[in-house]
Amino acid sequence: MKKLKMWVMAAILTCGAMSAQAQVMKAADLEKYAKERYGDKWTEAAANLAKDLKLDKNESLSYQQVIEAPGKTKAQLYVALNYWVTATFKDNQAITLNDKDMGCIIVSSTIDAIADHTGTLNRYVVSITPVIKIDIKDGRVRVTYTVQNYDILKAEDAGWLGGFADNTKHTNQNQNIYSDGKRLKGDKTDHRLYDEQWEIAKHYPFVEKDSQKRTCSKALVMTHAYSNAIIDKVEEAIKNGIVGNEDEDW
Repeated sequence: MKKLKMWVMAAILTCGAMSAQAQVMKAADLEKYAKERYGDKWTEAAANLAKDLKLDKNESLSYQQVIEAPGKTKAQLYVALNYWVTATFKDNQAITLNDKDMGCIIVSSTIDAIADHTGTLNRYVVSITPVIKIDIKDGRVRVTYTVQNYDILKAEDAGWLGGFADNTKHTNQNQNIYSDGKRLKGDKTDHRLYDEQWEIAKHYPFVEKDSQKRTCSKALVMTHAYSNAIIDKVEEAIKNGIVGNEDEDW
């Protein structure tokens, strides 16, 4: 497992937005989107969602939806979706498969800081790397969205008690350090590194007794909301194009 030595936690929390790799929706907008649909009580919302959610055979959280596109050919749909994918996911490594003949596009892109929770002792920032598979046929598109793990940035002793204890020491030094001393403002370490990786299947709400219940509740709701946002954006690209004026009459 990758072990994080230094990371830009301060930058994530300051900018308040999803990674520039995947500008499907800003973090603040996604949270508003989630609260409007599922409420702002994260533990309760996660429990309600779990009633209808099923893990796949690999114990991953997986969603699939077929979007009808009457009258549009496979080639037309591929062009529209290839345009949307390349405009949305800026990381050159995000698109792991793009095959026009097969009618298949696969994207894997990290979404930073999808949830943030400060506990008694530690602080956790949760990121996810969904795999988004788009299958294209004449007149229809199938979207499959899969997430297996939460990638955790863990700031030890940065919880309510730890933060209080360390506050005086670091104020005098005029440094922006998260109390374990590893994370400095402006650090450029690869954002895809992490401290811990939590399997979704082994955490709340799929496991009732979970010491990370609050963190995982918000992470699940936000992950679910992001899946909906992705599917909405794909459907919009299919129906109206990426800017809304890509018609054949030009």
